[in-house]
Amino acid sequence: MTKKTIILLGFILTKFLLQYFLFNPQYDLQRDEYLHLDQANHLAWGYTSVPPVTSWISYLILILGNAVFWVKFFPALFGALTILVVWKTIEELKGNLYAMVLGSTCVLLSVLLRLNFLFQPNSLDVLCWTAFYFSLIRYFNKEKQKWLFIAAVIFAVGFLNKYNMVFLLIGLIPAVLLTSQRKIFAQRGLYAAIVFSLLLVSPNLYWQYANNFPVFHHLKELAETQLVNVNRWGFLREQVFYFIGALPVIISSMYALLCYEPLKKYKFFFWSLLFTLATFLYFRAKGYYAIGLYPVYIAIGSVFLGNILHTGWKVYLRPVILAVPVLFYVLLFRVFYTIEIPEDILKRKDVYQKLGLLHWEDGKDHALPQDFADMLGWKELALKIEAVYNHLPKGSQTLIVCDNYGQAGAINYYAKNKSIRAVSFNADYINWFNLEKKTDNFIRVKAFTYRDGEFKKTSPFFNKSFVADSVNNSFAREYKTTIFVFMEPKIDVNQRLKSEIEITKR
Repeated sequence: MTKKTIILLGFILTKFLLQYFLFNPQYDLQRDEYLHLDQANHLAWGYTSVPPVTSWISYLILILGNAVFWVKFFPALFGALTILVVWKTIEELKGNLYAMVLGSTCVLLSVLLRLNFLFQPNSLDVLCWTAFYFSLIRYFNKEKQKWLFIAAVIFAVGFLNKYNMVFLLIGLIPAVLLTSQRKIFAQRGLYAAIVFSLLLVSPNLYWQYANNFPVFHHLKELAETQLVNVNRWGFLREQVFYFIGALPVIISSMYALLCYEPLKKYKFFFWSLLFTLATFLYFRAKGYYAIGLYPVYIAIGSVFLGNILHTGWKVYLRPVILAVPVLFYVLLFRVFYTIEIPEDILKRKDVYQKLGLLHWEDGKDHALPQDFADMLGWKELALKIEAVYNHLPKGSQTLIVCDNYGQAGAINYYAKNKSIRAVSFNADYINWFNLEKKTDNFIRVKAFTYRDGEFKKTSPFFNKSFVADSVNNSFAREYKTTIFVFMEPKIDVNQRLKSEIEITKR
């Protein structure tokens, strides 16, 4: 085993260890993770919320036992593979060992440590962006068409994981057209690779067509409820923080692409960064949508710095530049990762606020970072639902309807009684109602802000109604979410729910 291989394996092992240790067990899983895990029970070629790849990974997690270890394993794996691809990109660009160590350190000690502990499409998205760029570099170096087809497969996997991959092409195509590498568009192999990629994603495209393109409804809802609150200056500020320790390397890559002869053939990457960021800014995208952009620039910048800092006094700058990502990691790890419990975060609220970490999707500042608040209260809710469910008359049919996908997914994940299946009018759950059997009991999980009218709205249709419990964790985003129980229906509950489902789908 060579020295380079040992060092690479050391980075990969460190990556896995950090992903498991930078997580305080006081937190539950995050809201989105419950939905993605529940998709394993409803495999399809598409979903309202995401394309199908996440559900395939969820199914594998389900087969492995659905334990938190495996939920955390796969995003950590994608993060480790991202480091591997950056390492291979540096090798392809003729970088030396210092460049490989620098690039790997910058990727390891970055926002990916936070991104890679959440089971969401984002970790695989970053890997696919990085691997696609690597394949493109390989093609321009070797001019072998197989790399176009490898890029086509990577794009298809990325697209089937997260439609964010489209932005990669939006930024890349005009960038290539501006440079001498535009000759790629004269290659018939490119168009064969495009057709091949389209064939791979066609089942999902057909699913979108057959279901009236729910992706557009989802994007419209996202734009109206979340992206409208995105501040463009805040987007740019987030880009700086995501890879703050790698800034000298990324800035160096910009210079290298324009002025350093061995790397000038990849000048299209300079324009691609500008075009892609401009597109994200135009659409008011969330800051993390652009994270996949940066690993390839870290690779390019590392090669440049590794090559120029090898003689004379410049050699002494090597440890300084390598120390920058380590220093920023040490300074910021307490606020960027779920190490601190909520009480400790409140004591240092000013620090979190100055870094913009308390700013939520609703455009307001809150007590905790949104991801942290979204990892509290779920197990409490699920256990209370199960306690209520187990006290209802045996043999009766109970339907649990929640306000949002996080509530429904958490109940389905934590409930030991597997006859408990919660649904919601929100996200993919709108398609997962099982109304084949008559409903005897109706449990309604209602968020605090909407709960006041629940009795008035629903109790007239039942002979018995009461409030069973609520979420008591004041740090949770679901704080005061209430469990209503309705028994002995006066109407056909299922028929009424079918009408509400049809109205919601419109």
